[in-house]
Amino acid sequence: MYLISAYFDEASNRIIQNHMDCIAAKTGNTFMQDNHVPPHMTISSIEARSEEILMPAFSSLADSLKEGKIKVVSTGQLLPYVFYLTPVLNPYLSIMSENVFNAFKDIPETSVSRYYMPGSWLPHITIAKKLTGEQMNLTFKEMQNRFSVFDAMIVRLGLSRVNPHEDIMKFDMSSSHEQL
Repeated sequence: MYLISAYFDEASNRIIQNHMDCIAAKTGNTFMQDNHVPPHMTISSIEARSEEILMPAFSSLADSLKEGKIKVVSTGQLLPYVFYLTPVLNPYLSIMSENVFNAFKDIPETSVSRYYMPGSWLPHITIAKKLTGEQMNLTFKEMQNRFSVFDAMIVRLGLSRVNPHEDIMKFDMSSSHEQL
């Protein structure tokens, strides 16, 4: 599985990483840290036979996507295991979702997850994963006390492998394409 993910500016990264680290400390669940998962928002999840087949489509996005602001307004749960921060699905995110989907939808021998298609995508920033019921309750209580609304800037897009997270390619949305 491969992910197309949006990455944030440093100020937003600090806020999100702080939440991730606090949850790990409170619950003992270090899945995000153990798998080197940086603060990000997955735009698409794609099954493919190889990363090489995805690279041209990913590179083509560098010309069409620019950095943009989102508002993170709440928290949520994908029961039973995931806790996330919730941004508003604004026009910027809708267009990004459509552009990413369109870039990858016609590649032979690939499959875009139905949960990441335009119109069915729930934008979220996972801050804890593989939580037990007790850890989920602790996370909810902790975030109830510490979460506040914030603006975040999306400044990069990346193509990565998962578990552990490993970037394959990424580019800065305000400048030229950069390959890892």
